[in-house]
Amino acid sequence: MPLTRLPHFAYQRVRVADGVSLNAAVAGSGSPIVLLHGFPQTHLMWRHVAADLAADHTVICPDLRGYGASDKPAEGGDPLTYAKRTMAADVVALARALGHERFALAGHDRGALVAFRAGLDHPSAVTHLACLDVLPTLDMWDVMRGTSAAVGYHLYLMAQPPGLPERMISASADAFFGSFLDAWANDPRAIPADVRAAYLDACRDAVPSIVADYRASAGIDVEHDEADRAAGHQFAMPVTVLQQDWGAALGFDAAARWRAWAPDLHHATVSCGHFMAEEDPETITAALRDLLKR
Repeated sequence: MPLTRLPHFAYQRVRVADGVSLNAAVAGSGSPIVLLHGFPQTHLMWRHVAADLAADHTVICPDLRGYGASDKPAEGGDPLTYAKRTMAADVVALARALGHERFALAGHDRGALVAFRAGLDHPSAVTHLACLDVLPTLDMWDVMRGTSAAVGYHLYLMAQPPGLPERMISASADAFFGSFLDAWANDPRAIPADVRAAYLDACRDAVPSIVADYRASAGIDVEHDEADRAAGHQFAMPVTVLQQDWGAALGFDAAARWRAWAPDLHHATVSCGHFMAEEDPETITAALRDLLKR
C-alpha cells in the first residue's frame, strides 16, 4: 500500500487563495519551519528530516499547489496560475493561517524555486532560507546548454505550449515519472516501494498541473527573476544551498551563481543523489539546524 501520511503529524486543509487549499502536515512546537517538496514527489519526501526537526520546531510540510493532495487549479491560459510568485504567496498564506507571520523556509528542487521566490517577494516573512539541489530559474536556463544538458530534457518538454506534453506524459505517466526516481537516486533503497507508489499515484493524477508548473518556469518565472536581477534585489536573510556537483559536469560555478543572489550564503556540495533529504537525511537535518542558528 502507498504511504500517504507522515506518522505523528496532524493534517489540515488550509485555504490559501480563491479556490485553492493546500494539504499540510504539521507537528512539533517552537520556531516554525516550512519544508517544500520537489519533483516528482510530495511532502512525504521530508519524512525523516521533519520527524527530527519536530523535536524542537513547529514543522509544516505542505503539498505544493498542483501536487499531491493539494488543489490543482486549471492553468486556463494564465501563466500566473503556477508562477512561483503565486506558489510562494500560497506558502506565506499557509503559514499565516497557521499563526506564523515569520518562519524559516526550506525547499528541494521545485520547492526550492518556490522558496527562492518567497525569499525575494516576502523578506519580512522568511527568516532563513535553504534551497536543495537547484539553481535559480534564470541561472538554470543560462547554464543548460549543449549535449551535457540532455539530462534536463523534461524541462524543454514541459515548456511546450499546452496539449502535446500533457498527452505524451499521460500516455505513460508511471514510466515517465518513475524514470526520474530511478535515475536521480544514488541509493534506490532511499525511496522504498510504498513511498514510490505514493509518488507515482500523486503524479499520475496531476499531469496537467505539473506540466503547468514547469511551463511557468520557462516563461513568467524567468521574467520575474530578470526583473529582480535588473533591480539588484538580493536575499536579506541567511541562505544555505546544498547541491550535487553540477558545475563540474556543466562547466559553471554554482556557488558563484548563488552568491550573486545571496550575500549571506553557505554553499556546500553533497555526495548523495538528487533526493538528498531521503538519501542522506542526517546531513540535511544538520545543515538546516546550522542555518537556523545563523
